[in-house]
Amino acid sequence: MASRPLGTPVWTDAMFTDIEGAKSFYGDVLGWTFGESASEFGNYTQAYKNGKAVAAVVPPMPGQDGEPQSAWCLYLASPDVAATAEKIKAAGGTLVMEPMQVGDFGSMCLAQDPTGCVFGVWQAGAHEGFELEGATGGYVWAEVFTRDPAKADAFYSAVFGYRSKKMQDDKIDYRVFDLGADPLLGRMVMTAEDFPAEIPAYIQIYFGVDNCDKAIEAAEAAGGRKVFGPMDSPYGRFAALLDPQGAAFAVIDMRTTVGEMPEMV
Repeated sequence: MASRPLGTPVWTDAMFTDIEGAKSFYGDVLGWTFGESASEFGNYTQAYKNGKAVAAVVPPMPGQDGEPQSAWCLYLASPDVAATAEKIKAAGGTLVMEPMQVGDFGSMCLAQDPTGCVFGVWQAGAHEGFELEGATGGYVWAEVFTRDPAKADAFYSAVFGYRSKKMQDDKIDYRVFDLGADPLLGRMVMTAEDFPAEIPAYIQIYFGVDNCDKAIEAAEAAGGRKVFGPMDSPYGRFAALLDPQGAAFAVIDMRTTVGEMPEMV
């Protein structure tokens, strides 16, 4: 697999205090299986769908203060993580974790954009990222949820060279970032009526499912909670969920589409 271009979504993982609980939940909802935990890398454990790597779960680092909030983290590709880290700082972002080597798997850093979204940067080594995406059980899409769209748009364009197009819809302020070809990442505005002030800016990860309604039922039966949906769209039938440990994610059935694709300019 060729190295992915700068800014391409390449991987996702989440930290959970109850790893076995997370494995059970996502196994029930997304059909994931899990590999052996890597003790030399903080018991990092990869998730698989049909034998292909789709994500990972990891426990909190030893000595971490308090009980961390579980959340999915999206990693964007970079050919040079150190150079991208400098761009992040220059564009007004902050580094949560400085660039570091992860064995022969690759190099990474964690960052926060100027509006509060946390994300990762991944420079591939032996681990090149998603082995399955755009399919059932795999990563499908992600959206930056922010209260300051102008600042977010400027930041991601400066760091990753994105172009952006705005959806022609008077009801929402929604943009899509690309590198000149296929859409890579969405940006949604967090409105006061839909998002209480205590909910921080975040990046929503969408995973593919065969049936959105059945995925919601499975999530609720396993202790999760529906936040929004299900809703039909030209892109698929989707819903936003919280897992039992509070990590937000979304599911989408891409085969069940309703309506015409919106114009993007």
